[in-house]
Amino acid sequence: MTQTRTEDRTIHLKTPAELAMMREAGKIVREALEAMRAAAQPGVTTKALDRIAEQIIRDHGATPVFLNYPKTNAPNFPATITASVNNELVHGIPSDSRFLKEGDIISLDVGCTYKGYVGDAAITVPIGQIARPIQRLIDATQHALDTGIAASRVGNDIRGVAMAIQKVAESYGYSLAREYTGHGVGHTMHEPPEVPNWWPRNERRSKFKFQNVELRAGMTYAIEPMVIAGRNDLRELADQWTVVTVDHSWCAHIEHTVAITDGDPIVLTA
Repeated sequence: MTQTRTEDRTIHLKTPAELAMMREAGKIVREALEAMRAAAQPGVTTKALDRIAEQIIRDHGATPVFLNYPKTNAPNFPATITASVNNELVHGIPSDSRFLKEGDIISLDVGCTYKGYVGDAAITVPIGQIARPIQRLIDATQHALDTGIAASRVGNDIRGVAMAIQKVAESYGYSLAREYTGHGVGHTMHEPPEVPNWWPRNERRSKFKFQNVELRAGMTYAIEPMVIAGRNDLRELADQWTVVTVDHSWCAHIEHTVAITDGDPIVLTA
């Protein structure tokens, strides 16, 4: 689940034992995502996918971290996953009346808490056969994520990661969501640092004030490019959660939880 801001700026560096626990949480999240990927076919409801994920999470003795997640001036989130279809960027609410159709795409985001540690990841899945330009959008989003992961090394910083993601997405001719970011992950789902998918060219004049942080071994965060085929103007639906594009452009959202080490980054939700 995306983040707009983290209040506490303290970054907790994880020990090897903590990273091992986060990897276990990540494995549960990955199992849930792959089960939903297999089930996401024409005629299936988004709520059916939500039930699959919740069952897997609870069968492993974990708890869904999105379920009842609070939001200021809005109802708590009512589901285990977010299920965002086509021009829905993030935070779509699963429904028994929302049937997937041939040619759709759906972004599935899920998190769980296992023995006090959180795993968080997302995929964008084609429903049946999709148009070639839409597959290109998904491929570009995966490319941007892979590039952000590769940039997640000691010696780099958050700005460097953000700019690496931005460069890839924009090289395809796409735009990126400005208001929503990746985020630190650990004992809770939203910890510092914020991990934007872009960086303001003029930081002084920008209304977006991101904190640049040098990367250190033991940092853990979710990288989650939210790539839009058209303009990045967004609005929130009446349910106070689902975010859609104003121009109805389709979107893709792919996410991994990553650990910074003294060597290569570790993808905890692989």
